[in-house]
Amino acid sequence: MRNPIPVFTTRATAVVTVALVLIILGLGAFIGLGARNAAVSVRDSMGFVVILSDDATAGDIDQIISPIKSSGALRQSRYSSADEVLKRWQQMLGDEDILRMAGGVNPFHPELEIYLNQPFANPDSINTLADPISLLPCVEDVEIHSRVMQKVSQALATVRLILTIVGISLLIISFVLIFNTVRLTVYSKRFLINTMQLVGATAAYVRRPFLVDNLINGVVAGLIASAILCGAYAYLASVDAVLAALADWTSVGIVCCGLVVVGML
Repeated sequence: MRNPIPVFTTRATAVVTVALVLIILGLGAFIGLGARNAAVSVRDSMGFVVILSDDATAGDIDQIISPIKSSGALRQSRYSSADEVLKRWQQMLGDEDILRMAGGVNPFHPELEIYLNQPFANPDSINTLADPISLLPCVEDVEIHSRVMQKVSQALATVRLILTIVGISLLIISFVLIFNTVRLTVYSKRFLINTMQLVGATAAYVRRPFLVDNLINGVVAGLIASAILCGAYAYLASVDAVLAALADWTSVGIVCCGLVVVGML
């Protein structure tokens, strides 16, 4: 009779197999979190700029802000006089001769920057808010950051699609690997199983130790994958502040708990 496959080797194979798959799934989850947080950061700066006429008054500005505030869309507003706009452009362009080129006249108008809350940081909502404002007599023009928002939305949708495809593919691969590993474990204990069935053991009684063992394997694999990912995140966060800002330890903990649950499943 051939020697049965060692139980320890079979269990180690199962744990390593699941841990590797969970590490890749965890990386995908971190990439998804980073993409979402980056999109949130970009959307926090989304809104529009109202270019005012030179004779706009405080009442005109309040007339613009009040409807947006009452709708719950306003997150922040900032008024800049024509001189402040000129200084900002001089700092951006590094050109001290803007006034000279404009014949000694400030070519800029006062501006009112409107920043919106997250639910309203999309092209449709911004257009709905900006269109009535553009008709006011104190408004020269309204500049909307629509192109940036569309690019952010498209990029986020692409990342989500890619991560979903990769995640489903990895889950299918992991199920195939785990299925073969469990079959290998059952094969290694086939004589013990036959003996148990001969003495009247039920199918549920035979299955129970396999379920318990594989649940334990999933927990161990999830803990191993979580430890590796936490170590990698801690190292990368210590050397790159940008990466540290894309995720926090609370999100990392949620992902790690999810990995343990997925490993058990």
